[in-house]
Amino acid sequence: MTPTHRTADQDRTLPSLPPLPALPPLRLDLLPAVTESLAARAAEHDRDASFPAEAFPLLHGAGLLTATVAARHGGPGAGLADTARILRALGAGDPAAALVTAMTLFTHAAEARTPGGWPPALYADLLDHSAKGPALVNALRVEPELGSPVRGGLPATTARRDGDRWLLTGRKIYSTGAVGLSRLLVFARTDEDPVRVGSFVVRAGSPGLAIEPTWDHVGLRASRSDDVVLDSVPVPLGDVLGLAEAGSTPGARPDPETGAWNALGLSALYLGVAGAARDWLTRFLHERVPTSLGAPLATLPRFQSAVGEIETALFGADTLVDTLAARVDAGDRTAAGQAGAVKVLATRAAIGAVEQAVALTGNHGLTRANSLQRHYRDVLCSRVHTPQDDSVLLTAGRDALARALETGADHETSTDRADPESDAGHAAPAPVPGPSVPSTPDPRSHDRRSAPKGT
Repeated sequence: MTPTHRTADQDRTLPSLPPLPALPPLRLDLLPAVTESLAARAAEHDRDASFPAEAFPLLHGAGLLTATVAARHGGPGAGLADTARILRALGAGDPAAALVTAMTLFTHAAEARTPGGWPPALYADLLDHSAKGPALVNALRVEPELGSPVRGGLPATTARRDGDRWLLTGRKIYSTGAVGLSRLLVFARTDEDPVRVGSFVVRAGSPGLAIEPTWDHVGLRASRSDDVVLDSVPVPLGDVLGLAEAGSTPGARPDPETGAWNALGLSALYLGVAGAARDWLTRFLHERVPTSLGAPLATLPRFQSAVGEIETALFGADTLVDTLAARVDAGDRTAAGQAGAVKVLATRAAIGAVEQAVALTGNHGLTRANSLQRHYRDVLCSRVHTPQDDSVLLTAGRDALARALETGADHETSTDRADPESDAGHAAPAPVPGPSVPSTPDPRSHDRRSAPKGT
């Protein structure tokens, strides 16, 4: 076939594509050094409840903030397994910095999985900012009355159409890293009929945007998860993600894979916290030499067995998270649906490990000068993230009970087909004598408590 040649005039009519931004290369080999650097100031930031701003240029330089940017956008395209590795390492250093990093990584990963979620020009602008320096992003979804929107309900934060822009008014609470964010993805409703919901992209420093320093938490104090107040904050008309009519659960996660990234990524982060607590414990046991013993506590079988329990629990949880993350990366949707259950197991293992370390060390573990008490306060925060234990366990229990009914029905059907008259004329067998078993109380007789609000 003869090739077709284009003239210079024809070439000039072709649209020119902007060059891909020069994002920093991903350096997973730097994770140990980054973890050590974060840990060096973690106690200071925890004590002062100060945002670890100096951490993010370091993370940016190692390519950790843009690890999940898709290859088509010039990024490394890291999957969930690599993200879990990153967050586990950062969690061991400073979980507050790790949590803000996680929210940014999850944002880029969502765009990598579902192209077009962001308007092209809007995402290109974010990537351009990300190439030049840290560009932190987080979704602000929780409100004082609503709680977490994954449990249902419309947000009170409202977007009103004003010509070629939206004006956002409302309040968001528990806005992790608010003081350091470049983009705030504000979950809000429109004032239209029918109502639409979506995430409105608010830039830092926008008129009418204020951050109230309300965060006074026991754990993750440096995350600065303050209140964000919006007073007619202008947002360009097209700077909205996922704007659509509100369904029965407007704030539900859009797909199982998004939920899996959140559940497994944050599980890895808090397992990093537990790993740091284990490392402190083992150093303490080697250094502590009671006069009456004349040898380190690490030489006693009781402490050796206790450390073995901690190590085994964390090994199992780490392996479970990593294995499921790899399956999610491979496109296994069944694995994605199991991520909530893994979060329950992993976070319970992390909390249990740190609790056991505190119990082993007594007053030493609860002394402010020692980092174990900080690790304990931080690891307790693993419970508040979506999906929360009560939701996961309720769903798992209902699914198991439904499967039992289906299995029982299938068994009865197959038995009837095999011998439809096998039970005809036969009385029920007499009960086997044995100890009496108390009857199970009717759960309906117990008081029902409403589910806690999400955070």
